[in-house]
Amino acid sequence: QVQLVESGGGLVQAGDSLSLTCTCSTHHFNSYAWGWFRQAPGKEREFVAAVTWGGESTYYADSVKGRFTISRAAVKNKVTLQMNSLKPDDTATYFCAAGTGTIVDGIVVGWGQGTQVTVSP
Repeated sequence: QVQLVESGGGLVQAGDSLSLTCTCSTHHFNSYAWGWFRQAPGKEREFVAAVTWGGESTYYADSVKGRFTISRAAVKNKVTLQMNSLKPDDTATYFCAAGTGTIVDGIVVGWGQGTQVTVSP
């Protein structure tokens, strides 16, 4: 079983940066791929970024490619999403996820409770 807690959300202006952290309670951190998803009001939850269990590969949605960076620190059981050049369209609740495969082609087995990111124009 894996438990995930996100932190770092907040209110920022367009063009600003923000870093989200996911703290993972599991003895099998290196057994999972890790990812971030987001859900804006009235919209479906969508994939944002993922990193494989060994950290050798990362995946990004086209909408965030070049602006967001996902990383993992196995020693600390943490996954970070660095978000730069934020846009109002990035406003959403961001969820951390643990999964199989690459998450993109796998199954999500655990979700965090979410953290709100609001980007003002």
